[in-house]
Amino acid sequence: MRSVRTRVLATLLVLGVVGVGGWQLLPSGGSVGRTIKVGTTDEVTSLDPAGAYDAGSWALFNNVFQSLLAFEPGSVTPVPDAAESCDFVGSDLRTYRCVLREGLEFPSGREMTAKDVKYSFDRVKKINSDVGPATLLDTLESVGASGRTVTFRLSSPDATFPFKVATGAGAIVDSTKYPAGSLRTDSGVDGSGPYELTSYTKGKKAVLTPNGSYKGEIKSTGRPVELDYYGDSNKLSAAWKAKRLDVAYRQLPPNVLAGLNPSDPGQRVSEADSSEVRNLYLNTRTGKPLHDVKVRQAMAWLINREQLAASVYEGTVDPLYSLIPAGITGHTTSFFDTYPEPSVKKARALLTEAGVTTPVSFTYGYGLTSGSAAAEAKELKKQLEASGLFKVTLKGYEWTDFQKRWATGKLDAYAVGWVADYPDPDTYGSPLVGTDGTMNTGYSSNQVDHLIQDSQRFADRGEAEQDFRDVQASVAHDVPVIPLWQAKDYVVTSEDVGGGQYLSDGTGVFRLWRLNWI
Repeated sequence: MRSVRTRVLATLLVLGVVGVGGWQLLPSGGSVGRTIKVGTTDEVTSLDPAGAYDAGSWALFNNVFQSLLAFEPGSVTPVPDAAESCDFVGSDLRTYRCVLREGLEFPSGREMTAKDVKYSFDRVKKINSDVGPATLLDTLESVGASGRTVTFRLSSPDATFPFKVATGAGAIVDSTKYPAGSLRTDSGVDGSGPYELTSYTKGKKAVLTPNGSYKGEIKSTGRPVELDYYGDSNKLSAAWKAKRLDVAYRQLPPNVLAGLNPSDPGQRVSEADSSEVRNLYLNTRTGKPLHDVKVRQAMAWLINREQLAASVYEGTVDPLYSLIPAGITGHTTSFFDTYPEPSVKKARALLTEAGVTTPVSFTYGYGLTSGSAAAEAKELKKQLEASGLFKVTLKGYEWTDFQKRWATGKLDAYAVGWVADYPDPDTYGSPLVGTDGTMNTGYSSNQVDHLIQDSQRFADRGEAEQDFRDVQASVAHDVPVIPLWQAKDYVVTSEDVGGGQYLSDGTGVFRLWRLNWI
């Protein structure tokens, strides 16, 4: 989703979705009482689904908006949520049809219609925000609405389209509250999710109360929740230690994570493998210092992931040598195969062959609130400059500014975390290395684009494995991105809060409604 969603997954299948019975959630005794306070460093870029494609924003969207489909905990197959049923029409994977559930309401009491669904998808494409999710809908050609039926026409076969519908890109908004051609800029939200946003202060907090009018896939709702946003990991850690929070998630400092022990009294610790990754993206555009592929290959010969994981992250992440993380179909070790160990000699030979003047100077950008990003940047600068072949200038930016800078091609290199939008290797394809992808490196490869498109033809996602292996081999040669590490997932709660393990389970869904008092 996004720039910094997640968990190791095995077999990935896309199946036709059948209808399930609806549920109406009414606030029960368990949804009344003390609010559960959740702390995070993941900021919200925008409250408008058309204007955000990042983990912090989508975590909020998961709870206040509905999509036609949703992911159940631990499942890799989306099920109906706002929809009564969804399925492909025919065998060519180019027409997808959903029937809307009856009786869905927005906060105003207005009934949701198929036209609202069409409106929501159309405006994401029309607005096409630099930091929005429009690229996720690149195969969507048109949307039709008739009665309670929504029909999606795709430009090419796309077996992953149901997954995309289930993400924040498919969030359904009230068409009377959101302008068709521009982003909504106030602090209100009009969705039909399991929670209502009762108040919001940018960069500070979001207060959520259970939505008694919700109808959908969720069978029970939780307590009122307050999301508290912290400017950096140390501030989050201080709030947790001071017991101002009931839950701490994304991102406590590495030294705190390394010291967590499930047997410690007064807290519950959930640790699991994750498919969240962090990559170093390189601006490949003509005229930029990293335009020459040999310069980028030289950089790949100098990165020491083991040192980075040990010195900055204290073993709380694992070195990553591929575009697709371990545990996801198609994972390889393409960067290890191509650059098995750091070599100044081989890096120097490539720069000599390229005929560039050394040291090659470039600017490395990072987000100021992105966990240990500053320490990571210093370590990578140290590794590259130790060779005498590169000169790196570091610049940290406030998160929203950072997003806009990489989205407009203003940074030479930038490190960004990526959380899976949905449980399929495709989420590491088009958005990261496809032409006009979300990470906006300027990289374009006909071969990579063809392989990505070819992979989307397979309803049995295991059949797409070779395409993804070939994508990773091409990326290791062209180096528009250098994989750095794969995360482990940590959630810490007070001993009287349960459900923390459901906040993220590999499907990219932040299930606040699963939190409860014990």
